Formats: sequence, C-alpha cells, structure tokens
Amino acid sequence: MALPFQKGLEKYKNIDEDELLGKLSEEELKQLENVLDDLDPESATLPAGFRQKDQTQKAATGPFDREHLLMYLEKEALEQKDREDFVPFTGEKKGRVFIPKEKPVETRKEEKVTLDPELEEALASASDTELYDLAAVLGVHNLLNNPKFDEETTNGEGRKGPVRNVVKGEKAKPVFEEPPNPTNVEASLQQMKANDPSLQEVNLNNIKNIPIPTLKEFAKSLETNTHVKKFSLAATRSNDPVALVSET
Repeated sequence: MALPFQKGLEKYKNIDEDELLGKLSEEELKQLENVLDDLDPESATLPAGFRQKDQTQKAATGPFDREHLLMYLEKEALEQKDREDFVPFTGEKKGRVFIPKEKPVETRKEEKVTLDPELEEALASASDTELYDLAAVLGVHNLLNNPKFDEETTNGEGRKGPVRNVVKGEKAKPVFEEPPNPTNVEASLQQMKANDPSLQEVNLNNIKNIPIPTLKEFAKSLETNTHVKKFSLAATRSNDPVALVSET
C-alpha cells in the first residue's frame, strides 16, 4: 500500500537524468552548480558526491579498481620508513616519586598519681587478700576481674591455693512472665450489670484488648453495683474518658 505522499513521486521513477542534463545549456549547468554549492558538506545523510561540487580538473586515467588501489596503498606503506623518535624510550622514570605523608601518632602522657607516703607504704606492704578486700570495699570491679589478681598465691602452709575472701556478684534471678488473665470480660460485665452477689472481685489487669466502650460500661455499672468490693484495671486501655465516667 503506497503512502499518500508517494503517489506524487511515481512519475519521477522513469526519468533519465543524463537526458535531462544533456538538454541544459551552459548557463543552466552553472546555475545548477551554484545550487549544489549550497548543500551541506558535513551532512552524513547525503552521498559523498552530493555534499559538494566536483572540483577535479584532471581527466580519469581509467576505471576504478578497488583491489588494485588497496594493493598500491599497502605497498606504499611498507616502502615508507618509520620516523625515528627524537628521544628514544629507555623506561627511565623522571620527576619525584610520590610518597604519602605519615600522620604523626598522638601519644598521651599518663598523669602520675601521687599518694600520701603513709598510704603508699600501706599499699606496698598489703597482701593480695587485703587488696581484694580493699577493692571490694571501694567497689572496683575491674580490679577484681584483673588476671593479675587471679594468680595463685601461697597460703600459710606453703602450698599454693586460690585467693580467699573474694566478693562475688549475686546471680541474677530469672523473672518469669505472668500467665494470661483468665477473666471472662463479657461474663463479668453482665454479672456487674445484674448486681450478682457472687461477684465480689473483678480483675481486668493486663487485658489490653478490651475496647474503650466496654471499659466505660464497667465504670458505669459500678454506680449501681453493691457487691463488688475490689475492681482492678491495671495495664489496660483505660484512659481519661473512662476515669471521668467512673468519677460521675
């Protein structure tokens, strides 16, 4: 199927360009050359022969032979000597070698702690057991865990044994989670509304999924209930509106 703009080009398919050029006069040919001069020589969409006019004045020596031209170019390239380098490459490195600067290591001077002469003499003459007791009194836990003080010491009998009177930390007692609250919320609410004498304690602690309207009903039913003596509501969704209902 031909496109609409192609229908107008059908009449130009069988035109003989050489016949048209032969009918042109010299003035018309020069005018045609001027038109060709206006073409863009950098346009890659045009064939090379249409990018600029032919400026060759020399007549052709023969038909174009691509293989013969390639052989001629290869022969010329092999016969031409390579240009010698002005400075031969020797692999010598010139210039300064980059050496990264090393940052100075900061050193902190430890401050010397001076004690009273009597205290220094007492610490110097103290035994390991006395040092352990002193560390326990001062609460210096790092000193107790120091490997230096974990070494075996000589006891009174001349044999080596572990240091005594070491303060040990208490073992952490496990804290078990409380079991879920077994209270039936709906049943307890109905009993409170009915003022059931068998219901004297209502425990809603740790039941976090009780809706706010239900908690308000519990608070409202306390106004008319005369048998409930203990009502627990810790760790629930109770908020200020529930508290206001219970106050009224």
